[in-house]
Amino acid sequence: MITLTNTQANEVAASINEERRRMGSPAVGMVLTLLVITDELNQADALAAASQAAREHPMRVIGLIERPGREAARLDAQVMVGGDDGPGELIACRLHGELAKHAGSVAIPLLLSDTPVVAWWPSHGPRRPSSDHIGSHAQRRITDTFADARYLEELAARLENYAPGDTDLAWTRTTPWRSLLAAALDQPVGKVIEAHVQVQSRNPSGVLLAGWLQQRLHVPTRISHGKNPGINKVVLATTKGEVKISRPDGRVAQLEVPGMPPSTVSLPRRTLAELLAEELRRLDSDEIYLQALRGVQHILHPEIKK
Repeated sequence: MITLTNTQANEVAASINEERRRMGSPAVGMVLTLLVITDELNQADALAAASQAAREHPMRVIGLIERPGREAARLDAQVMVGGDDGPGELIACRLHGELAKHAGSVAIPLLLSDTPVVAWWPSHGPRRPSSDHIGSHAQRRITDTFADARYLEELAARLENYAPGDTDLAWTRTTPWRSLLAAALDQPVGKVIEAHVQVQSRNPSGVLLAGWLQQRLHVPTRISHGKNPGINKVVLATTKGEVKISRPDGRVAQLEVPGMPPSTVSLPRRTLAELLAEELRRLDSDEIYLQALRGVQHILHPEIKK
């Protein structure tokens, strides 16, 4: 690890190039630059997840750790450069004082040339990510809507300010559920006439899953709250009976399909690194996420037509 105190972005870039030359390992295998905009509280988990995801997607990870306050503007950086089989490059930049408001001036000189840029906010992201001073440089912008009292307000803001390239890890968490539901509906189960999602209170993933079902199936969809972690249960009422997926423990689910014996399927809650790695596999627009956001608004405010 290389530690630079009270430095500048061009000095950080020079230290990376020098370390690459020393190791005889140029950064030709990097597929993207990941900008992680976070604070001191969340930086450890976020950068650890990014490092793990980089084993699947070799990349330059730039952690922009904002530390606003009354102290003088200062940039401190730690640089780690992996070998041929390592997780790419990790640059942890701590932006002190007034510099915390100008993260873009630090990030831009460190971007890899001719590679896509992905911006990720592990904690609460900006209201309009595509217009943010960091997000405006990114082809893909990843937020993470938290399970707190404001999550419905935040989902509404995501819809209002959506731009191609936006996505959310709360949406990524629904992927295994959507895959399992799609596979179940490939069976001759009849026509779906109603959908019900039971989810832990204040869980944005369950609400987004309900929004997706509403938009894809065009049936009445309701949401209820359960006591188990995450998404508890999805029930689709059909003309031939109920398609039901229930997961009481956050690990294993019971699948029931009309005319077939119940089956047990693995449906674990995934780690932050796994979620991030999934999102980094695609850099195109996530139109299905946009549809899910519209479905949420339809469920909560059916009088609004979008």
